[in-house]
Amino acid sequence: MTGTFGGALEARGVRADEGRLVAEVKGEVETEDGVLVIRRIHARYRLRADEAHAAAIRRAFEAHPPKCPVYRTLSGCIDITTELDLLPLE
Repeated sequence: MTGTFGGALEARGVRADEGRLVAEVKGEVETEDGVLVIRRIHARYRLRADEAHAAAIRRAFEAHPPKCPVYRTLSGCIDITTELDLLPLE
């Protein structure tokens, strides 16, 4: 999903390379009939970018999940959520 989001950013003229875009992903596992099952995945993106690109970044963020092969494959079975922290460039 991070790659798809990064590609959507780049297509809008927002750089996502060189550590500007990072993701922290956590899964929640439950036991079903004695078997561990992944129930939820949450991806938290951190993007360092110019605030002037905020509207384009928001559009890319909102549009990327249905364009992502991983999301499309898993979303019917696992609840997948995302959040975005927009940080200033250093």
